[in-house]
Amino acid sequence: MNDYTNHPLDWIDRELAALEQSGLGRRLVARQGPQAARVVIDGRELVNFGSNDYLALAADPRLATAAAEAAAREGWGSGASPLVSGRSTSHERLERRLAVFEGTEAALVFSSGFAANTGAIAALVGPGDAVFTDRKNHASLLDGCRLSRADVRVYPHADCRRLAELLERSAGKHRRRLIVTDSLFSMDGDLAPLDGLADLAERHDAMLMVDEAHATGVFGPSGRGVAEHLGVEDRVHVRMGTLSKALGCVGGFVAGSRRLIAWLVHRARPYVFSTAGPAASAAAAVAALDIVRHEPHRREGLLAHARHLREGLLEQGWNVGRSASQIIPVVVGRPDRAVALAAALRQQGLFVPAIRPPTVPQGESCLRISLTCGHGAEIIAGLTEHLRALRG
Repeated sequence: MNDYTNHPLDWIDRELAALEQSGLGRRLVARQGPQAARVVIDGRELVNFGSNDYLALAADPRLATAAAEAAAREGWGSGASPLVSGRSTSHERLERRLAVFEGTEAALVFSSGFAANTGAIAALVGPGDAVFTDRKNHASLLDGCRLSRADVRVYPHADCRRLAELLERSAGKHRRRLIVTDSLFSMDGDLAPLDGLADLAERHDAMLMVDEAHATGVFGPSGRGVAEHLGVEDRVHVRMGTLSKALGCVGGFVAGSRRLIAWLVHRARPYVFSTAGPAASAAAAVAALDIVRHEPHRREGLLAHARHLREGLLEQGWNVGRSASQIIPVVVGRPDRAVALAAALRQQGLFVPAIRPPTVPQGESCLRISLTCGHGAEIIAGLTEHLRALRG
């Protein structure tokens, strides 16, 4: 006789209670109104240091206008995968514009950055191959490595010496080898040693894939990312970027040679088997690319403010790691300490999220300060003073 006093999902209650007890519990919140430097959460206006809207384009009326016009012209839903009938003229136009923006032969738009990473990696390597990934790469890169079924080799964060050892040990043992890395790490805010990684890729006849998600629109003279910033674009074989952060839209893309894009069209499963994103979102992304091109002061001012804030926090004695970007972690170690600081700042009208495991490794819980060009000097000065008071 079945015992209906228990349920197969009862274990979830115990696990959730354990997460709460360890300071790792989470709850969903709803933002009222647009994403901006100031947002309303739970009915209260807060200064927003929790978004990746680096160029303050998410609520830009030019993007909304482009999306509305495309929706009126092409409808909202795509209704099919890109290979069937889901790819619109707006998608085609965006891919051409992305190739021009990136200075590559071609580009391919995915429904998300996560899909672009998992799809590209699994299309490039598989059983019998090897993929080498930085320990602090984004979850989409790590999951893409696992899903590829290639041999996965994880090297310590930004450690070219250790990666060289792993590549040397694998010499002659695999069909193909791929090195994957973020260019700008989303929690630490530091930059990958792309010049060193490019050297290793060339020395060991490996492919190099760089995820520019948090750097697209922000770094480089043209806003193409860290590879442009460091002058190694022509040495990167696969460039991934996102439309959902600095560009204020939704979706991801891969840019590279025509043969690379042709291969992904055939073998990137998230592209082949997912419904295409709305044509309206592609039209908005084209408008965002125009703004990135014509308004460089957005990224220039953003990075200048970030540099000033880092210097101020270091003077106060906070640990900001190796941040060199608009992402500035305030590393405090314990999850409960990060949560307490976030709560104290929220009482002062500042939304600065506490980041805890598994998003960061054990012992590296932090406040993640994410600056946008909508944060002026006065707002940043206010954050600095509140953190000074909490430092004691």
